[in-house]
Amino acid sequence: MLPSIENRLAIEISAKPAQVTAAINLLDGGATVPFIARYRKEVTGGLDDSQLRLLEVRLSYLRELEDRRKTIIDAIQGQGKMTPDLLASIMLAEDKTRLEDLYLPYKQKRRTKAQIAKEAGLEPLANDLLSNPMLDPQLEAVKYIKEPFSSEQGENPGVMDAKAALDGARQILMERFSEDATLLQSLRTYLQDHGVVQSKVIEGKEQAGEKFSDYFNYVEPLMQIPSHRALALLRGRREEVLTVSLRLDSEDEKATWNSEHNPCEIRIASHFKIKNQGRAADQWLLDTVRWTWRIKFLLHLESELMGALRERAETEAINVFARNLKALLLAAPAGPRVTIGLDPGLRTGVKVAVVDSTGKVVDTDVIYPHQPKNDWQGALSTLSRLATKHNASLISIVTAQVREKRINWPKN
Repeated sequence: MLPSIENRLAIEISAKPAQVTAAINLLDGGATVPFIARYRKEVTGGLDDSQLRLLEVRLSYLRELEDRRKTIIDAIQGQGKMTPDLLASIMLAEDKTRLEDLYLPYKQKRRTKAQIAKEAGLEPLANDLLSNPMLDPQLEAVKYIKEPFSSEQGENPGVMDAKAALDGARQILMERFSEDATLLQSLRTYLQDHGVVQSKVIEGKEQAGEKFSDYFNYVEPLMQIPSHRALALLRGRREEVLTVSLRLDSEDEKATWNSEHNPCEIRIASHFKIKNQGRAADQWLLDTVRWTWRIKFLLHLESELMGALRERAETEAINVFARNLKALLLAAPAGPRVTIGLDPGLRTGVKVAVVDSTGKVVDTDVIYPHQPKNDWQGALSTLSRLATKHNASLISIVTAQVREKRINWPKN
């Protein structure tokens, strides 16, 4: 069983579970991150803005994850297919990707070729060839010829000949292989580490897509592509100037059917104990592995990983924009001048900070011009002293939530 959401968040943001619980209660009550960071430090134990923002994002993700976990458990139990091992794996899934991988074999989907083949009674043929490669596929397949028929699921073309029987058995194994959660995660990790993105210009689009000329014949490892290049590639594809694809770094530009088996195909074969030992069904099984990689795994993982690349690039672009905007907003609007900053407060007083012409904090204080102390004269005296001491020429009020009062600065 995974730790509670509060404990997981506490580890992620380097805080105590009690702090996380307090922050969650405030967020659930409608408080915003800036409000909590500024006015509820005593409740959260001093969680800062960055911790609270990460907590807010991760809290939403983990709650969605738990909701999805419950939905998946209910769906599989409703099918009567839940097992103790499967339930344990689902309960230990730490992210949505792993959870969806486990659910894949049980997800309700349209009537696939594999399902049609199962309806025609071809699953025993698939099982026999996989478990005993000594069997001759052609001789076994002729035993399953069947006329077209109708079933509760719909019309079924039956099994016209041995070729149709073997095609159906292959579809069954391809679906079974591609829905193995452990294998899928292994291939995903390998493709992340060894995948390369390749782009080419679409014939006839050279002139119209001149601004994408750097990507007319481009190859770069998936995990090394910076955000600006990723966004340019995807934009070129969206504008139908570029074709963008994902392949393994160990393959040529386009592998042929008779190429050596790539590392991912070898992993699939090894996972299901398929070997080329010259037995009657070995080549048929190896061809099934290749079909599974090219038709099932590669298409699925390419879509997933390219989507992740887009999200990563967009996030980084937003972060760059935010950093640039922050630098702009923090730039001295009146130039390099000594400034007194006021952060208004009532019960806790007005915080005062003095920064020099370089932005360095050189002095701080607290004044109490409002209730309950109403020390207006003392506040003026403190501000006058600080202005004189540091030769301040500007005063800045953090918010507009205080009553404007005229302050008479000393002429000197």
